[in-house]
Amino acid sequence: MTTTNGNRKIRYAVVGLGWFAQEAALPAFAHTENSELVALVSDDPTKLEELSKQYGVEHTYSYEEYEDCLASDEIDAVYIALPNHLHCDFTVRAANQAIHVLCEKPMAVTEQECESMIKAANDNGVKLMIAYRLHLEPANLEAVEIVRSQQIGEPRVFNSVFTQQVEQGNIRLRDITGGGTLYDIGIYCINAARYLFQEEPSEVFAVAASKGEQRFSEVEEATSAILRFPNGRLATFTCSFGAAKVSNYQVVGTQGDLFVEPAYTWQGEIKKYLTIDGETEERTYAPHDQLAAEFTYFSDCILSNKEPEPNGIEGLIDVRIIEALYQSIATGQPVQVPTFERDQRPTSEQTIEYPPVEEKPDLINAASPAGNS
Repeated sequence: MTTTNGNRKIRYAVVGLGWFAQEAALPAFAHTENSELVALVSDDPTKLEELSKQYGVEHTYSYEEYEDCLASDEIDAVYIALPNHLHCDFTVRAANQAIHVLCEKPMAVTEQECESMIKAANDNGVKLMIAYRLHLEPANLEAVEIVRSQQIGEPRVFNSVFTQQVEQGNIRLRDITGGGTLYDIGIYCINAARYLFQEEPSEVFAVAASKGEQRFSEVEEATSAILRFPNGRLATFTCSFGAAKVSNYQVVGTQGDLFVEPAYTWQGEIKKYLTIDGETEERTYAPHDQLAAEFTYFSDCILSNKEPEPNGIEGLIDVRIIEALYQSIATGQPVQVPTFERDQRPTSEQTIEYPPVEEKPDLINAASPAGNS
């Protein structure tokens, strides 16, 4: 670990250099004080060459050279931004080399893969965090406090819509890579319902829909789901890859409701509308660099030897729910979900605020899901 002004910094390799890694993750390191970008891993030589120059990164590796990167003594942690089906393999290999892992969500594609990742981290004494950036984001954490303090009375209903257009050919539309609406965007709705209700669902039901477009030949276009929580609480959501960009959730209690939009964004303003006894109060949250917050938090967990709150169990629970939802779609029946007891939940104490990245970086051989380069 390098030392700057007496402070240790965690040295990261970013593994996978797609759209989100380039647009959100790489620029974020400049905002952090305890994290630095020291290596890039990709199978695209152009990305490695141009991005290493852009960010002053000395060490670059192909996927075949991943073990060399892990054993190089140049890094302390990896940020894994690979396609979903590769998360388990690259996490386990890092853990086996005593390298800490910050892995993008979904944690993996199956519950068994998640368990393998948790075991590898535990066996090797390394930290494993799943990249739930909203667990550090001010608007969502204040929503948690509003619901938990029963300002809207007893929370009874959660409802969410998360939709966007995804261009044909995007990796999110491929079954073999762990694509599909639930893994990519439905997971945000599931996770939000869980952190707002501070509970785990016991039963789920879902239906999927497509209208026959070629781009949805491997995965569903849209999914609607119902999650039954204890004490008669219900969460519903719809997610789609074939509709206009919408991202919101609403929690309805016995005395009021809370509406957040855009609820799941990684950039830009977020608005919150709190209605109690018919009176509505609006608040706007300024943009923040959510990835800088994430790296800072994980690095602090490593340096302070603390368990990350969005740990492997948090990631496993969402994947277990997603698998149950797909089982429900296949059978047309509700599916029971065995529940974990969570002793950790996101709270406002985890809030980390950094100013947003001012300039949008030029993308190298990458495009957003909607096809914008």
